[in-house]
Amino acid sequence: MNAPVTLTATATRTSPALTLRPWRVEDVTALIEAHRDPDLRRATVSPLDSEDAGLRWVRAQERGWAAGDRFAFAVLETAPDPVPPRLLGNVVLKEVASGKPSAQVGYWTAAQARGRGVASRALAALTVWAFDAFRADGLECLELLHQVDNLASCRVAGKSGYPLDSVLPPAPPAYPLNGHLHVRRV
Repeated sequence: MNAPVTLTATATRTSPALTLRPWRVEDVTALIEAHRDPDLRRATVSPLDSEDAGLRWVRAQERGWAAGDRFAFAVLETAPDPVPPRLLGNVVLKEVASGKPSAQVGYWTAAQARGRGVASRALAALTVWAFDAFRADGLECLELLHQVDNLASCRVAGKSGYPLDSVLPPAPPAYPLNGHLHVRRV
């Protein structure tokens, strides 16, 4: 599967509806702005700090869609016309391969979106889509990894039906602390 897909998550009492769609070049400015957040920079292996870096990252996401092995979605706040949607985060399905029983999911949220259920709703939409789209290809489970000090990701995993499976050893320099592996099965 490599045709672009758009997913949605309905509004809640505290957060507007979400649209999840493949990243576009016009998202680069908002992407770089989101990466100015110190918390996101600490949690990201390669924070984006320039327009060129942002453009390279978006192009890499486009190549993932074309190859059919990485599906990254910009998570946008759905706004009434003519207000443009606001970037709230990213959610990704990666390491997808036909016949491989597992793939990984990941996400991040922009500072203004945290604490509003954005990550868990975006992850829930991605999870449903991933199992629907790739179960026939052998996908049986989705893995979510984070460092043990990322308590917010642990909460998102739990809310999204990804129970803790195991604790992983550190993998410096990118991951200097132990990690959590959460697994969601079909």
